[in-house]
Amino acid sequence: MPRRRHSPGCHLRCPWTAPDDKQGSGKGTAVERHRTAVLIPAHREAGTIGNVVAAAARQARVIVVDDCSSDDTAAQAEAAGAVVVRNATNLGYEGSLNRAFEKAVEMGFEFAITMDADGEHDPALIARFRDILEARQVPLVLGVRPRKQRLAETVMGLYVKARFGVDDILCGMKGYDLHLLAENGGFDCTGSIGTELAINSIRNGAEFRQIDVSGTPRADTPRFGRRWRANLRILAALWRLVRDDLRGGPKHGR
Repeated sequence: MPRRRHSPGCHLRCPWTAPDDKQGSGKGTAVERHRTAVLIPAHREAGTIGNVVAAAARQARVIVVDDCSSDDTAAQAEAAGAVVVRNATNLGYEGSLNRAFEKAVEMGFEFAITMDADGEHDPALIARFRDILEARQVPLVLGVRPRKQRLAETVMGLYVKARFGVDDILCGMKGYDLHLLAENGGFDCTGSIGTELAINSIRNGAEFRQIDVSGTPRADTPRFGRRWRANLRILAALWRLVRDDLRGGPKHGR
């Protein structure tokens, strides 16, 4: 397997390294009866995280990674029933999901579903993702939002649709058979805005299914950041994707 490299200036931590910051809560450290975990990265989401976790916990075990929030996001998530992992420093969206996947593997789960903490993804949809994964119909389930939020998302979406047949690669609600994580060498270590594992799995022949997702659009700053910065991040991820395609595409991440 090729050696994985971080992008210059990238502080993401791949899931297969030992934790080096604050430990998660002691709950749920043993192998769970559930086969599927819901993974939620959260940064200053105290206003929504409790309701999201409570609804998601009716469908599967929930792991929340609190990305060094200055509010009581972690306390609200834990009170609602989540296993909470706390970042000592801000790791961002991909870095927090790296830790969430690490925790899911540690707890012995077979499948994982990612979703946002802000209510944009309806927790009632978790059952559809879970049932497809646990029946092993496909190893990858991808959410499709009613509309894209930014120009850069539309541009990247057009490329990924033409190249891989995926309608909304930037939708944060995705489901994975965790054997894909091992095959890729981790979730995301290239700053791909959470698309690396899905795209590399499809490159390597993984079949996927797509599900329309809905929820409540957020009123404040989205998870990718403010508009101009978010567009730049998405375009940078698209550039790396096109570059890798021109080079033949990484077979197991980098």
